Amino acid sequence: MTTWSLRRRPGRTLGLLLLVILSFLVLRRLDWSSLIPPWLRHRQLGLQAKGQNFMLEDSPFWIFGGSIHYFRVPKEYWRDRLLKMRACGLNTVTTYVPWNLHEPERGKFDFSGNLDLEAFVLLAAEIGLWVILRPGPYICSEIDLGGLPSWLLQDPGMRLRTTYKGFTEAVDLYFDHLMYRVVPLQYKHGGPIIAVQVENEYGSYNRDPAYMPYIKKALEDRGIIELLFTSDNKDGLKKGVVNGVLATINLQSQQELQLLNTFLLSAQGIQPKMVTEYWTGWFDSWGGPHNILDSSEVLETVSAIVDAGSSINLYMFHGGTNFGFINGAMHFHEYKSDVTSYDYDAVLTEAGDYTAKYSKLRDFFGSLSGTPLPPPPDHLPKMSYEPMMPSFYLSLWDTLKYLEEPIKSEKPINMENLPINNGNGQAFGYVLYETTIASSGVLSGLVCDRGQVFVNTVSIGFLDYKTTKIVIPLIQGYTVLRILVENRGRVNYGNNIDNQRKGLIGDLYLDNSPLKNFRIYSLDMKNGFFQRLDIHKWSTLPDTPTFPAFFLGSLSVGPNPSDTFLKLEGWEKGVVFINGQNLGRYWNIGPQETLYLPGAWLNKGINQIIIFEEMMAGSVVQSTDIPHLGRNQYIH
Repeated sequence: MTTWSLRRRPGRTLGLLLLVILSFLVLRRLDWSSLIPPWLRHRQLGLQAKGQNFMLEDSPFWIFGGSIHYFRVPKEYWRDRLLKMRACGLNTVTTYVPWNLHEPERGKFDFSGNLDLEAFVLLAAEIGLWVILRPGPYICSEIDLGGLPSWLLQDPGMRLRTTYKGFTEAVDLYFDHLMYRVVPLQYKHGGPIIAVQVENEYGSYNRDPAYMPYIKKALEDRGIIELLFTSDNKDGLKKGVVNGVLATINLQSQQELQLLNTFLLSAQGIQPKMVTEYWTGWFDSWGGPHNILDSSEVLETVSAIVDAGSSINLYMFHGGTNFGFINGAMHFHEYKSDVTSYDYDAVLTEAGDYTAKYSKLRDFFGSLSGTPLPPPPDHLPKMSYEPMMPSFYLSLWDTLKYLEEPIKSEKPINMENLPINNGNGQAFGYVLYETTIASSGVLSGLVCDRGQVFVNTVSIGFLDYKTTKIVIPLIQGYTVLRILVENRGRVNYGNNIDNQRKGLIGDLYLDNSPLKNFRIYSLDMKNGFFQRLDIHKWSTLPDTPTFPAFFLGSLSVGPNPSDTFLKLEGWEKGVVFINGQNLGRYWNIGPQETLYLPGAWLNKGINQIIIFEEMMAGSVVQSTDIPHLGRNQYIH
């Protein structure tokens, strides 16, 4: 096996000069190819598939990569995570690009802060890592709708991941903007991007034979000139191949290694072998266990993959967190939404700490590197802070008068089609539906995903995929019926992604008669939502709060803010916000018991915490320096 060395990766010789040039020119969108120094102009061939080997220019090259998603890690910690990757002996970082986060409204793009893709790529180059980009447009990634923006679903005839005109027009606009940023960062232009994926696991979907050629052409037409590849799991490998694009596979067990030699050889002849996703763990769903994979098994499988002559990418090297409402879901036999933590039992923990997998893989890759590995950075400090006791309170019903006027509609409107956000609907959070009824009866309708039903302000139960009917008790006179519907996460994998509209879908019935005249409140819980709730609108915490409700308190932090984990014992289900940052959902059904709070998001002194609780509040919010992700279950 040929080892990779310092001369085959972007090292310190490129260093500051290249970084300054790239940063300056990318930010200013200039045609800078003529300014590449002569000693860089030999970068003509890039990463190539030649016979059974990868070649980087004229040298054999092995991809020893790992996945880190910049959007799941605080920007302040990117450097820490990437340095730990280099110190593990890896030479390439792989990342997805989430369309739904970068284009939250049609034609309105966000590449700032934690979504600064260019800064992440340039930082990887500075540290000495190549970059493999997986731009989608669909990425799966256990993110809401597989990374596709929810406003696509405003079209009742939408056919996602096909050459349907409404979809391709949106993809074209997005790729115009994205590739404008990506193209200058490619290897042949002096950057670190050595390969780009064509969509993601399309063989498992396979709705339109013209779709993958369209995506390939869309990338090439916009200036992508590096190696193109596809990746599919065993269920879709036979259907995901595209002419002129290298096929790679995703797997977890050694039993699947035969796919490397059987299908790939028959499908594309003698080509370099690549496992684009070797799953180092697995994600968790609410109500299930915390999935783990034994570190010795991981080392054995990684070793077997490399011994089979294959390059490898560890998915995940570092998972991070589904901050906010971005988690996805699965819906085969039943609907299961993903938890907030994306720890994934990866090589680094959710908070970036080393694991047994890390030490074993560092020894393994270190034995292949041919040069000493850099020392691993120290752990970032963790801390337990004093418990936080909420001081102020605001019931959801009192909150409504401070929000924008409700939408009035004869019939219910699903979340995506609400006439808000410049016509783009609502992507995440909750929606409250109100109407007036004059009799008891059986309430029924399609609620996606979970609707808490109230008569006036009294909760009488839930409607969801399993419970589709609920009895309205005897009432007198006209009564307000309310349903608080939560988008718990759109499906990110499977054949039903076209049917992921949230809220009330279609009519709501009382004894089979459709209800009319709704008032609809958007509760997206973005910063603008909370800006309407200044401190003068809150009241002191009562002995018996009315739920759902918001709770306000403060966390006192010393001169050196450190990472911590919030534990909400006694609380049932809701969302936590710290200094305006949405940490994500909690739910007492587990498995996840703590929420990761990055020290980078804390301030010295007083930090504001807001909790939205649906059902029952605890007396305090505890802080611990150790995460609790639930009961472990080994992956089979």
